[in-house]
Amino acid sequence: MFKSSLFRPSNTKRITFFVFIDIVVSYFTLILSYDLRFSFQVPLEFSADVMFVFCALIALKVLCLGLFKLYLVPWRFFGLLEALRLFYAHALAYGIFCGIAFLDVFGDFPLSVIGIDFVISSILIGAIRISKRIYLENSPKNSPKPAVIFGANTQTPTLIKAALNSEIPFYPLAIIEDDSKAIGSYISNLKVYPSSALKELMLKHKIKSAILTRDYAKPPLKDLFDALTKLGIEEIKIATMLKDEQESLKDISIEDLLSRPIKDLDKEAIGAFLKDKKILITGAGGSIGSEIVRQCADFGARRLVLVEHSEFNLYMILEELNQKYPQNATTLFRPCLLSVLEKESLLSLIKEETPDIIVHAAAYKHVPLCEYNQKSAIENNIIGSKNVLDCAIEANVSKIVIISTDKAVRPTNVMGATKRVVELYAQNVESKNSEIVAVRFGNVLGSSGSVVPKFKAQIQSGGPITVTHPDITRYFMLIPEACQLVLQAGAIAKGGEIFILDMGEPVKIVDLAKNMLRLYDKEHEIAIEFSGLRPGEKLYEELLIGESERKTKYPSIQVAHPTHYDINKLNNDIAELLTTKDRIAKLKEIVVEFNHNAR
Repeated sequence: MFKSSLFRPSNTKRITFFVFIDIVVSYFTLILSYDLRFSFQVPLEFSADVMFVFCALIALKVLCLGLFKLYLVPWRFFGLLEALRLFYAHALAYGIFCGIAFLDVFGDFPLSVIGIDFVISSILIGAIRISKRIYLENSPKNSPKPAVIFGANTQTPTLIKAALNSEIPFYPLAIIEDDSKAIGSYISNLKVYPSSALKELMLKHKIKSAILTRDYAKPPLKDLFDALTKLGIEEIKIATMLKDEQESLKDISIEDLLSRPIKDLDKEAIGAFLKDKKILITGAGGSIGSEIVRQCADFGARRLVLVEHSEFNLYMILEELNQKYPQNATTLFRPCLLSVLEKESLLSLIKEETPDIIVHAAAYKHVPLCEYNQKSAIENNIIGSKNVLDCAIEANVSKIVIISTDKAVRPTNVMGATKRVVELYAQNVESKNSEIVAVRFGNVLGSSGSVVPKFKAQIQSGGPITVTHPDITRYFMLIPEACQLVLQAGAIAKGGEIFILDMGEPVKIVDLAKNMLRLYDKEHEIAIEFSGLRPGEKLYEELLIGESERKTKYPSIQVAHPTHYDINKLNNDIAELLTTKDRIAKLKEIVVEFNHNAR
């Protein structure tokens, strides 16, 4: 530990080292200058004044080099700008010395020696300064890459320090920041420039890398990514701080480009909704359900009942929770290997646990699979959801939150139609003492069946990337963002609403594929092929038919118009779905806007 800290670079060690080197080199160049001036036959009458001149000139030189901040420049970062500053420092030091000499302070002293020393000292000290950079640039394995830092904030000095300590393979040459107050200032001896200076800096220093600090790496990140790649930046990293305050760099992911901060996220409302509550989550091991579990635990739920049909999924989320909450995992979490189709067991569980809130996330979501397995999709999505709602109402659960989808809007596939039937049931069933709310949103990045993992696998296997149609678009949101808004919607629900989450602008899937190829630096190696729309798939999704009924106090959450459907007729229609041979026709009868696109 002592040895590693002894040799770890620091400002103090760097300053001490270069001051010592400059004193030694200056002493050597003065002797050499004397020898050259007198053809290596220095007159004895000058020897008495030499030490005094040496001390004065060396002191002035060190003072001026410090004045131009050259002792703060790391060895490997020395470049043309620093060489100019070194020349100016020498000019100032020798100018002051000559001015003093004209006052006859140094006696009978040949100023021609000073002229020779000025040239030799500038060259030699500059050569020593730039030597390490030349060595590194000719040693590709050890050579850190020149980079610019985007964002002048509290993390920036830590990032620069990490570069100085060789903890990251980059050396920053400038900081880019559009805050007018920061422009022109220095952070850890790096100047802050406006973004308009980026192109000039790139050309001058041959910069191909950029590091985005954590506070800066948020939308409009995609616009920044596009602008940097067009300018010729080939490598973009996002800086993240580790727990031990060390700096770590990660590649930009497609999730980073598509993510966006929720401007009206109300954590206080979510916390008040969840804290000290008993919550039952169905589909608790799925991509949405497991994140709902995490959020509920993080916001202080008293007990979480995890209902999941997949043994593996339930095992994985339980293992994660046991590691995160080892002290009280047995009392906080109850895993239940149970299908929502097992109505009696589900009712027994709900009555035993008496949850305050039920979040129903269990569903079949994969569009083509639901097309191929229509009966299973109807049973799991409609009957399973109906069981959850009926059991919750019978057990007087205060609030039930149903996860819906944008595919329920003007559905063209069986999966979307089944989810729309669930919305109709949730809005029209006699809820008694329960408040029922459905929350509708689009695709979530990283979920099971998501296009992003599929594209990643295709890129890693050498391609091609398959996109169904050049014009197909989808809404995207990160799973944590979506789940937080779901819980926020649940917190403000009064019962009977269908909430629609603001998903931002839709994304063309082919553009998403192109961005992923750029991120993996494979855009010239892997082709994009169009395979045609799959069964039940449509070119674009909608979250709303027409305008919303009303806004909420949160712009990210709107309320859809209610749809009345006689509950007795709906129950009969659902029962007929299980027995009829033409399930599509019956679904069209229930969901009048259902336009089946089997392809």
